[in-house]
Formats: sequence, structure tokens, C-alpha cells
Amino acid sequence: MSLIRALSKDLEARSDNSLRALFAARPDLISPMAPDFAALAARASARVSVQRALERLNKPEMQVLETLHLCTNADTGHSVSAAGLKKVIAGSTLSALDPILAKLQELALVHRADPPAGSPATTSRQRFYLPVGSLKDVIGIYPAGLGRSYTELVRLQPAFAQRVVQLVAELQQSGLGIHPASTPMDAALALQRWTSTPENLSSILATAPERTIGLLDKFGGWAMGAVPQAQRRASVTHESADVGPIDWLLARGLLVPLDAGHVELPHSVGIALRGGAIVDDFTLAPPVPELGHTSAALRRNAAMGAIAETLRLTGELLFVVREQPLATLRSGGVGVRELRRLAESIRCGVHQTAILLELCALGGLLRLDVDSSTWVQPPSLEWLTLPRQEQWLWLVNAWLASERAPSLVGQPLTGPASASAAHQGAAGTTINALSAEAQRPDAPVVRRRVLEILNELTLEAAAPDGKAPVLDARAVLQRAEWSQPRMSRRFSSLVRGILEEATLLGLMGSGAFTQLGSAVAGAQPEQAMTILGEHLPAAVNHILLQADLTAVAPGYLAPELSETLLLMADAEGQGPASIYRFSATTIRRALDAGQDAESLLAFLREHSATDVPQPLAYLVQDTASRHGRLRIGTSASFIQSDDETAITDLLQEARTSALSLVRIAPTVLTSSASPRETARVLRELGLSPAVQEAETAVVRFKRTTAVPGSTRPVYTAPRTAPPDDDVEAQLSVLRQHRGVPAEAAGEASTQLGLETLQKAIRLKQAVTMNVVDSLGNANTETVVPVSVSGGRVRVFDPAKDTERVLSIHRIIDVEPAKELRS
Repeated sequence: MSLIRALSKDLEARSDNSLRALFAARPDLISPMAPDFAALAARASARVSVQRALERLNKPEMQVLETLHLCTNADTGHSVSAAGLKKVIAGSTLSALDPILAKLQELALVHRADPPAGSPATTSRQRFYLPVGSLKDVIGIYPAGLGRSYTELVRLQPAFAQRVVQLVAELQQSGLGIHPASTPMDAALALQRWTSTPENLSSILATAPERTIGLLDKFGGWAMGAVPQAQRRASVTHESADVGPIDWLLARGLLVPLDAGHVELPHSVGIALRGGAIVDDFTLAPPVPELGHTSAALRRNAAMGAIAETLRLTGELLFVVREQPLATLRSGGVGVRELRRLAESIRCGVHQTAILLELCALGGLLRLDVDSSTWVQPPSLEWLTLPRQEQWLWLVNAWLASERAPSLVGQPLTGPASASAAHQGAAGTTINALSAEAQRPDAPVVRRRVLEILNELTLEAAAPDGKAPVLDARAVLQRAEWSQPRMSRRFSSLVRGILEEATLLGLMGSGAFTQLGSAVAGAQPEQAMTILGEHLPAAVNHILLQADLTAVAPGYLAPELSETLLLMADAEGQGPASIYRFSATTIRRALDAGQDAESLLAFLREHSATDVPQPLAYLVQDTASRHGRLRIGTSASFIQSDDETAITDLLQEARTSALSLVRIAPTVLTSSASPRETARVLRELGLSPAVQEAETAVVRFKRTTAVPGSTRPVYTAPRTAPPDDDVEAQLSVLRQHRGVPAEAAGEASTQLGLETLQKAIRLKQAVTMNVVDSLGNANTETVVPVSVSGGRVRVFDPAKDTERVLSIHRIIDVEPAKELRS
């Protein structure tokens, strides 16, 4: 029976609660809604859906699934039970395997099947299983880390097929007890029998050179390895006394060369090295890392200090960008030179500045102005007026939901981006801040999972009172590789950066996971705000003015105080006790922003714990007295006329309002519009103006509109289950088809057709296809499919003795030429 049809029957027999659990674990199955059980089974068997489901399995579940895949054959109906798996999974028990198989069935990755033909009657009470048809493609060519069989290597590796008969002959001449062979397939079977048991392999390796066993141990987790000049090795009849372990293994066929630089450990050799088991490291318990400890007080103080410093630096960064926007590169992102300027302005390291810059952009504190190609601060930014607890939560929410990895900034480019940069002769080969190369669509899922692992490890460590376990990337990666082995590569590329970012945000402190981090991992922002309110030092609302024209901040300043102080003084130093230095330049900067001497002195008197020193008061008053004697404005064009009355009439004319005319002299007007636009408006009024400047010399004016303040980001965890309403609607549709035989149609028909073609290719059987030609005429043909890829199938037509390529979408129906219906 077709695997999809069998899975469809399995799904139809389930209860509503079982289907709800399936949809919660695999929400993609009902997006969009499946019309019937056949379509649902087809989706559950689709490669992409199976791949997503496998990413959520832990190591023992993957080991059982891969072993089941190796021990079954859907073409012959050879299923397997927990008792059969127990024989090839070392250390397993039926009580451990049964729940795992039940979960795999609940996830629709396997389904119940009949016992294999010829099974004893005692197996009738056992449960037998078969995997979904696409599992082989998803797992890959090395399930459980084992290589392919000798027969498969002979079939797929022409170079090995050409020399395997001679190799067996040489082994036989050396008296190694291998059966003779005259064809490549016979030779492959002989090698397979020769290496089929641990005892046989042990006797073969008894005369191996030193370090051979150590070399084979490196193939314990993966069947392929890199070996220089793999296809140019000594034969067994001409090997010297000092032959190396690689040459020795290649000469005996224990390693098979794939190409000039890679070798593969055959399946039977890998099984024998594992003592005859497919899995030799099965365990239900996750690895327990060895962790150090730090004091809970030190963890809390480090976290609170990091939060306060991050908020202070963020405020300074926003001020610097407001004063001088960040220019972007033509290729996108902020260049290294601009990033260094920003780092010097806020007195911080370049890498930390890059992370802060990314966080500001993630939270909407900065935006890209497409007109000027610069990153600017939006007007009326709400974040600046919030309490520090809410500022922190704003940044954390933006970080959790972001599909960017800020810590990747500065790392080398890899893949197509690196090749493109090299091809274009680009000097920069690293990831720039705010560039597209730091985009990672899976970042929210990985980030959330890392926080969950940190919380799990912290709870499991059960540290004594007053202590907290110190966690590092190694411990997180070790747990991630056990809990989600199919996603370990994603974790390895992001986890160190996530820990660094979590430290800046106070989720980690002194290397330990904080109470704040635990609250965030548990999606409890209210609890996090309560913890932060209890332990984050209150913001300081005063400064200490000194006679040397400086002010000392005795702690982290309130946002509004820091904002105004940065406007009228330059910050120096780092940390909470910053020094702010006043000068004529900084006072002039505050005056340019609309302040005056009285307002500046009033601000200093209000927020200073001491009297305003006389030198500072003189500096403010003297600078203000000279400020504004000369005024500078902006103009894109001007209008000059000897007729003052004509100038007055233009000012009063309603149709010139778009020119934003300003009278700067009795006979001169300035306009915000370009000379060409100004001349066009005047000509429409019946005037004949003369444009004195060339168009290329005129600065154009671009009208801008106010951008509303960014909305506060609210983090929502990545959805792992569909809405309840969608689940109930799907169940309602499926109930209507329960117990009603239905012909496969739509997506189910397509999947069934592909399944039939793939099975026919494996068994080299003919199929009958109903094919529609370009004119819409349907023809029934009996052909032998050869391969399927890219939406096309290559077939051999025995009647015409030719091969053709057909588009799959033109095939209406396909079934075995001699179909055996169940």
C-alpha cells in the first residue's frame, strides 16, 4: 500500500485530541486548511514539513527514527517493532523505546504497519512501524552517521566499481580469507560479508599499523572524511613496511575513495566498529556540563551595572546621531570609519558600539532617511521620556523579536556575499553594522531556545544558597546538540553572540543567568519589571558643578537630565561617574538649539547640588551675549526686482505660497523652491523672470514631513501552535470526511504520483501514466521512470526504445503498470 494512503488511514483513526496534539506540534499541516485526510497525510509526508518536525526532536528521538529508517523497507513492506530496534540500539530498553515510537507516531513521522512477511506468530501482539516516504531525503545519505553499503558505493562510484574486483583479488592473494569475485557487485558483496561482524573486523585490524584504530574512531560520528589524494594510494600487494594507516585502510577497502580529496567509511565497517549496533551511545538523559559558580550578589550587581551602562550609552548614542546623522555605504549599512567616529563620541569599544547601534535600529530609536541616505533619530521619540525600567524592556522586546544578529557585525563575510565582495574588489570583507548580511530569519527562534536552555541549566545545577552557576557557550551548545541536534549548526553560529548581547541587556551577569533572564525566558515581563524596579539603582537627578568648568555626575543620570546636559557640555570618561566639560563651543551648541542664557543658568541651578561657579556663569552669559549677531538661513533661490511694489504683490499673492517666500530686503525675496520651479510659478502669473544661475548650480529643496514617533515594540514569542479557532475549524472539516472513502485529488494526488514514480525508479518498474500534451490531448503511456528532479521526470519508453523528459504538471495520473491493490 502507498505510504501516504497508509498514513491517511492512521490519521483518520485518531481522536480529536490526538489531532489537536499533532496540529500543535506541526502547525504547518493546517496552514492553509487541509480539505481531507488524504491531503493532510500528503502534507505530513512532504519534505519541508518533515524537515521542520525533525528540527524539534531531541537526540534519542532522532536516533530511534534514523535506526527505524535503516531497519525498514517500504518497497518490500518490511516494518520493524520496538523489539527489533532494541537489538541494534545499544543500551536501549522496550520501556524507553515504546514512548519514543508513540511520540513519533503522534507527530505523523511514522505510522503503524503490518508485521513483515514470515514473522513468527509471537510477534502479533507487537506494534510495527514504517516511516513516512520523504524521511530518506530529509535525513540524507548518512543516517545515524553511517556510510552507504558496498553495493551502493559500487553502483554510485564508477571509479570504485572499476577497481573493486582487483582489490578483492589482491586481498584473496594475501590470504585474508575473502570470497573471490568476478563482477563489481560480487566483489561488493564479498567485502560486505568480510566486514560484517565485529569479530571479523577485529581480526582484520590485528595487523594494522599504529594509529589506525584512532583514525577509525574519527569516523564514529560521520562516515565521510577529508583525505588528500584519496584515489592515489598503494595497493595491498605493493605496500611497504612503513605504510600509513590511511593507505592501509584504502588498500583493504575499509575506506572507499569518493574523489581526489574525500573518503567514506562503508556501512558494514561502521556497524562493526560500533560492536554490531547502529547506535552505541543511546541515553535518555541529557549531558550534564561541569559548571563553576559565582555569588548571587555579584551576578545581580553585574547585571544591574550592565543595564544602567547600556541605557546610558544608548542615550548618548542617540544624542550623537541626532547631532550628526550616520552616513550609509552605497552597498548598505554603516561603514567602519563612521562606526569608529560614533565609538569615539560615546567613548566605547567599536564592537560594543555596533551592538548598541543595532539595538537602537531594532527598537525604532533610529531610522533610515531614504532622502539623505543617513540613519537619523525620529522626531518626538517616546523612548527618551520613559522611566529606565521601561527603556530596558523596550530594548529587550526589540532584541527578542528581531531577525538580525547584532554580534555578527565585524565578523568575516562568508558564502555568496564574500565571493561578490572579492569579485568586485571590495576592500571590506566583514559584516557592516545595519547591513543586510547581519540578517538571520531564524534568530528569534534560536534566541528564545538559548534563553530556555540557560534557564534549564540554571535550575538543574541546584546551586547552594547565595551561589549561581556560571554558564558559557560550550555548556549551551552541548545541551542544544542533545535537545535539537538538527539545529546544532544554527546554534553554533549564533550562540556566542546571543550570550554577549544578553550580558549587555542584564539577562546574564558575571557569567550566570539572572532572575531577569529567567523572567524573560518564561515570557513574564511584569515579573522582570518588578525585579528591575527593586534592584536597579535609582537615577540621579543632580550634578556637582566645579570651578574648572566641569560637572560630575555622582551616578547614572535621569534621561531628561542627561539629554540636556549633553547638549550644553561634552561628556568625558566612562561609567556612572562621568565628567561633563563646559566650553564656549558647547554653550553655543545649546544656544543654537533654542536655549538662552537665563534658561541654561536656571537649569544648572535646579540640578546642581552646589552653587553655580562664577566662571561657569560668566561663560554662559558671555557666550550668549555674542550669539545671534549674525543669522544664517537656508534658501534654494532668490527673486530680485527694482520694483518694490511688485515684490510686495508677490508676497500677498496666494498662488506663490508654495514657494515659501521671505523678504530679506525691500527688493529681494528668498524662495525654498528651485530656480526652475520659482520661474515656472512666476510665468504662470504673467511675469517674465530671467534665471541667472545654471540649474546644476542650484541646490534643490526637498520638502519633508514630520514622521510620527515609533510605536513601542511588544515582543511576542514565536508561535509554536496554531490558534484554537483554526484547529477547531480544521477538525470540523475533517469530521465531515471521516469514514467516507475519497479519491485523492489536488495536493494529495500530486504527492501520490511522486511517491509512485520514486518507488518505480527504486524498483526499476514500469508505470502507466495519463499525460496531457501541449494541445490538451490526454494519452495513456506505459514507460519506465529513470529519475525525478526539478519538476520533471525522465522516462524510458520501451515501445519506442527512446528516453524523454516530461513535465510533472502534465501528468494527470500515474500508477504501477501491474498494480497490486491492498
